[in-house]
Amino acid sequence: MEDNLKTVAKFDDPMRASIAQAKLKDSGIESAVFGESSAYPVLNAVLDNIELKVNAADYDLAVKILDASSSAE
Repeated sequence: MEDNLKTVAKFDDPMRASIAQAKLKDSGIESAVFGESSAYPVLNAVLDNIELKVNAADYDLAVKILDASSSAE
């Protein structure tokens, strides 16, 4: 199934990834967060290791939703 997923955003903070995931869910797009349970959480801040992924078919809409959301902040 991971072959059908595309990374729509990368984060250094698990909370920001969860907020973005909730915004997508509110718009009807299912997503998954990868990398938030790293054995070395300090590396997440340096490497943006936390990835938010969506189905390839939802990618374009997910990008628009997240872009609009970050513009409003």
